[in-house]
Formats: sequence, structure tokens, C-alpha cells
Amino acid sequence: MKKLISLVLCLAITAGLAGCEKQQTDDTPTVEPAPPFSPLGDVVEGRRDIYVIVKNLESSYWQVIIEGAKDSSYDLDCNVYCSGTYVETDWESQARLMDEAVQAGADAVILAPDDSVKLSGKIDEVYATGTKLVLIDTIANTDSYDVCYMTDNLMAGQQAAAEMLRQLRNMGCSDSEPLEVGIQVGAITSQTINERLAGFLQYWSENAPEGWSVIPDIQCNEGDPDKAIVCAEKLLDEHPDLKGVFGSNNGSAVGFAKIISQRQRTDVAVVGFDYSEDIAALIKDENYTASTMLQRQYDMTHTGIETALALMDGAEIEEKFVDTGIVTVNSETIDDPEIQETLKHS
Repeated sequence: MKKLISLVLCLAITAGLAGCEKQQTDDTPTVEPAPPFSPLGDVVEGRRDIYVIVKNLESSYWQVIIEGAKDSSYDLDCNVYCSGTYVETDWESQARLMDEAVQAGADAVILAPDDSVKLSGKIDEVYATGTKLVLIDTIANTDSYDVCYMTDNLMAGQQAAAEMLRQLRNMGCSDSEPLEVGIQVGAITSQTINERLAGFLQYWSENAPEGWSVIPDIQCNEGDPDKAIVCAEKLLDEHPDLKGVFGSNNGSAVGFAKIISQRQRTDVAVVGFDYSEDIAALIKDENYTASTMLQRQYDMTHTGIETALALMDGAEIEEKFVDTGIVTVNSETIDDPEIQETLKHS
């Protein structure tokens, strides 16, 4: 029975995400073009040049990525340049930036792909030039890269679902009474987001009580922080009795946190990804129930650049994929030394 429910749910969600993709095509907002590359730290003649391309220059999550890149310029004695997009669907700008990096003589490109499929051709081109290419945060639909540093997102999605079930029970929700949880995602073209969603749904279908369900109408904000708030409002308006919300990325989690706080919905459990002032405020407020899956994105870039430099010196990489890991932050764990250490770069 559980497998049947899981199949029906996944089919419904696939249809919902397909509808979201159609909406993106029919009503594409004006996107601010990616800015030129700018140096992070000092530029010293004779040092190797590393070009970093991120998904969202204005996101708190990606600012930590940039911090890791900037520190690398000092710690690892290299020149680091950075640019990126303003929304996580602007893969065309990332393709242009990759071309610009190669034309500028980049020794290595560190890339977080906006679109795991549509950028694969450009990734192939850059890798074929001999430029060292390290992926961070998100994998791409190609083998033409040296190594990828990212979270094991399928496992992370499963961990998020387990945390949601735990928090709902902590709130006093009974296994024998029906309830609903809602989900919001960022860019549906990101393999990262899709794997987290798949992991969450898989764990939920196998472990949630029979009457606990996921609302099939999954909201998609396209990486737009303003739309993330609208999506959160829509879910709460259309399902006023829902008991939990899952934000599969930083922007989605922030959208939920803002509206849950604004409406003082202390009866709704929030599980998100990454760390922001909004989600931290809920975690620290004893009136709310909130958790977040904290990634080690600082390490993704810092270690990624370190690896790229080592590759230039002839090092060989045994693993194509390296899981940088996550920790669960909630009111019970926030003061743990491991989490406090990770939060220094969040």
C-alpha cells in the first residue's frame, strides 16, 4: 500500500512541477544580467587565476560560498575572481561567464550549475580546453569535470523528512489523525533540488503514518525570494490546517520562515535548508518548531579551489564526487560545538 501511495504521489508531483515549468516558459520575468567578474582579494601577477561562478549573488547561502572563495585567495596564494547570476534559472548567463573565464585565461573554473542539463554542453566545451573544472553544490549531466564537492542531496532530503516527522510528533501530532505538509522548491532545473525532493518523498512514503500526507501542489519559486513569500502565502491560504512546511533550499526556507513568523503560526513545523536570520529566529524562539539542514558550503569552494590547484600540480583525484555533509540544526542541537563551528561560516 505504501508503495502505491508513493507512486501516486510522485506522479501527481511530477505533473505539478511540469505545470510550474510551463508557467516559467509562458511568463518569464526580466532577469538582471550577470555582472562582470570581480576579484576577491588582491590580484598578484604570476599567481594562478581561479574563476568562481555561483547561482545567486544576493543569497546568504551563496555569500558563504563567496566567502570561502575569498579566503582561498589568501590561504592558497591564488587570484580568485567571482561572478554569478541573480536567479537560479539563468543558465544562459552562466554559459557566457564560462566562456569569458576561458577567454581571460582561467587556470580553473569553479562552477555551481544553474541548470544541470542545459549547461552540460558548455561544461563539456570548457573541460575540453584543459581548464580545470570543479563543480560545487550541484552536479551536472556530464562527466566532463574533475571533481564535484556537494551535499549528498538524496540523503539530505531523507534526513529532512525524518526531522519533519520527529518535529511533528514533538508538537503532539497523533499518528492516528490525518495531517498535511506543504513543500516549496527553488529552480526545478536543478538536480540538487530534485534529489532533495525525491529523498524527502521517498522517506516520507516509507515512514510517515498512513494518514499523514504531502500536498501534491508543490510550490515553485524559480529562485526568486519575493516569489518564495508568495508561494508560502498561497500554501497557507489554501491549506489553513496544514501542520508542516518543507523548504528545499535557502530561498524557499526563508519564504516559509517569514510568513510563519508574520502570521504567528506556532502550530506549523518548519524544516528548511541552510541558515539565515529568518530561520535562526524561529529555531531560537521557544514558541515555534523549526529545523534546518545545514550544509558545509564554505568547504565546497575552499576545498574545491585547493583541489583545483593540486590538480594543476599533477595530483590525481580518486573520487569524482565528494559529499561535504550536513548537520541538523534545531533548538536542541544549535549549541553543539560541531554546529557552532559550522555556523561560523554560515
